[in-house]
Amino acid sequence: IFHQVTSRPDQKTSLQYIKIMFSLATKTIFQGQKRRFFHASANQLAKLNVEGLAEKVNLEGQNVLMRVDLNVPLSKEDDVTVTDDTRLRAIVPTTKFLLSKGANVILCSHFGRPKGEIIETGKNGRLNPVVPHLSSLLDVDVTKVDDCMGPAVEEAAKSLTSGEVLLLENTRFYAGETKNDEELASGLGNLAEYFVMDAFGTAHRAHSSTAGVAKHMKYAAAGYLLDKELKFLKGAVDSPERPLCAIVGGAKVSTKIPVIESLIEKCDTILLGGGMIFTFYKALGYDIGASLVEDDIVELAGELLKKAEEKGVKLVLPTDVVLADKFDNDANTAIAAASEISGDWMGLDIGPETLKTFEEEIEKSNTIVFNGPMGVFEMPNFACGTVTVAKLMAKATERGATTIVGGGDSVAAVNQAGLGDKVSHISTGGGASLELLEGKELPGVAALSEA
Repeated sequence: IFHQVTSRPDQKTSLQYIKIMFSLATKTIFQGQKRRFFHASANQLAKLNVEGLAEKVNLEGQNVLMRVDLNVPLSKEDDVTVTDDTRLRAIVPTTKFLLSKGANVILCSHFGRPKGEIIETGKNGRLNPVVPHLSSLLDVDVTKVDDCMGPAVEEAAKSLTSGEVLLLENTRFYAGETKNDEELASGLGNLAEYFVMDAFGTAHRAHSSTAGVAKHMKYAAAGYLLDKELKFLKGAVDSPERPLCAIVGGAKVSTKIPVIESLIEKCDTILLGGGMIFTFYKALGYDIGASLVEDDIVELAGELLKKAEEKGVKLVLPTDVVLADKFDNDANTAIAAASEISGDWMGLDIGPETLKTFEEEIEKSNTIVFNGPMGVFEMPNFACGTVTVAKLMAKATERGATTIVGGGDSVAAVNQAGLGDKVSHISTGGGASLELLEGKELPGVAALSEA
């Protein structure tokens, strides 16, 4: 493309012309192929990433402090064995990239919620259990220290030569970590010249190790994991390939109000499911039986329905639900229209007619975001709605749509259905995913250097 533009003296070479040629070329190249990408948002592009950092400075022999999320589950039997290494594997690409550049990587993470206490073992304890697993994944010996700042830690950091990995102790052994304590931020800053943020799950927290430390560094950059999250989640809502459809579920509408409000401003279609729908039904004047409801949110739910209508956004509530006579997997069940719930029956899943409607809407969409289960998916008899939506997401991905799963429960549901690798992106953050979809600026991202 560049050759064609610059080798034609009869054409006025300009940025606009190059853009036009690139647009035509990409349309030709990808015509008939699956579409798996879209433009990243301006905000995402404005922040320095790890590759940009490596272009700016020679990292050979330099210390790089890397904030990661090593908050992995441990076996209840021994409090030592890592039972799910997903988060450990997620940090490998960025770490290996830095090591390939000759940098020394100093890993920094919280572990559970020790609340300022030093706990030797268990979910809120020391990070010792992750060391063997990390060493294996990175194919390098990981050395661990028993603190995350102070003279001994600084000496360990200074003794690193080239391509070594040092793991700091649980940052939340310091109560000031969650308060963005300047002393801790400064102490972490003494260990390295450069900072890489790759813990998306904590990027929405203004903590010492996520935001405060960045100002003590020459450069602060996003790792591959964080960069990918920003690309997909911000890109999905800021510059999606339309139509954009959001599928929002979960038990309580109160936790999703900011998300729904933000999505009304950006989406073409919003599909609602989960326990939250009964608060909307009550706003419409329906009898909801013994279903979950937030009475103090009913008026606001009605306002959201009105706002969607005014904005021309198609907000779809389930037309039928799966009812149960008690909150139990073995309860008696029935399917009823949304307007025909009564007595002691409670809704625990969306119904078959609703799933047909959802399928039609998903098939029309080119970008789809799924956040929150459609029913009580933990109970097999009420998992059909959630699993079916997960399958519809996988089907949409097959035809080339961009599909994003964000939020802990929806991620668990998709993985439970064995479809984790059948969607475009699964977000690693719960609260961070929600806040990004709400349009909020994440402190751990705001603190990074400009590109």
